Amino acid sequence: MFVGSLELDVLLGDVRSLKQKRSVVRPIVAELRRRFDVAVAEAGQRELYRRVTIGVAAVAADGAHVRDVLDACERFVAERPEVELLSAGRRVYGADDE
Repeated sequence: MFVGSLELDVLLGDVRSLKQKRSVVRPIVAELRRRFDVAVAEAGQRELYRRVTIGVAAVAADGAHVRDVLDACERFVAERPEVELLSAGRRVYGADDE
């Protein structure tokens, strides 16, 4: 079994309130969940209007599949016109990792 995590640091476009931030972030999180069947959450920078950290987790029997899913999630966010992906960090753990 392999478990992968992806941490996306995202800059939001013209957002001036937490309510506007939610209206941008919620559809992205929902679409990641629906399209890629992963666990997703707004994981950080919750008090800032224009920044958000999105956490993604995937589990599969094959490490290559986990990496492919995380790559697709990263591309999906990077291609969104209303946000700018600042950085992405990932980890993949296998059965032999502690």
